[in-house]
Amino acid sequence: MKVVVVQAAALLLVVTLLVGCQVSNNIATKATIDLENLPDTVDVKTTRALQDHPNVVLIDVREPFEYSAGYISGAKLIPLGQVPARVDEIPRDKTVIVTCRSGNRSGQAANYLRQQGFTNVHNMAGGVIAWQQAGFPLGK
Repeated sequence: MKVVVVQAAALLLVVTLLVGCQVSNNIATKATIDLENLPDTVDVKTTRALQDHPNVVLIDVREPFEYSAGYISGAKLIPLGQVPARVDEIPRDKTVIVTCRSGNRSGQAANYLRQQGFTNVHNMAGGVIAWQQAGFPLGK
């Protein structure tokens, strides 16, 4: 009986340490992301870490039917064809991350925004496909 209690206590300690390290790693990751020096293309893990950041705006350039099938929470829908007419809806004083289905249309939108003078705009590599493959949730 004593051995079982000791084993259970040891297991509890290991699980607590692992969970604590995971939480600590996530916080450190978020804390160490420098919004001013993000690469032109960011991965889904970086986007996920910045998803709720007050100085980050997510723009989804897919079509409305694609967006309604599942979207990244907090992402604003501006279909690629509407970006030029709606460019004033995108803040210039925040970090902008653009996404689409696979990363192609969002890359085009990011390049267009840079041509319009945006200096802190980034394409999310792999789009919603990569987001789902990483196991991140989509809103509906």
